[in-house]
Amino acid sequence: MTKLPDHVLIPKHEVVPTKEKQELLSKLNIKKKQLPKILAKDPMIKHIDAKVGDVIKITRKSLTSGESVYYRIVVD
Repeated sequence: MTKLPDHVLIPKHEVVPTKEKQELLSKLNIKKKQLPKILAKDPMIKHIDAKVGDVIKITRKSLTSGESVYYRIVVD
């Protein structure tokens, strides 16, 4: 059986460090609550040990641009 993060359909998930989080929010000129949400009970969030309030960087493969990056905030 394939492990969850190794599955071909699961994009790379990683917790954004605090310093980078502040830079990201400043660059986008938004507040944390304006980010799209991802539930704390999501299997990948549990796997990377993310906590409520963490910002997650999701890197997906894209046919047109090669790679696309999305950000989500962990909520209950």
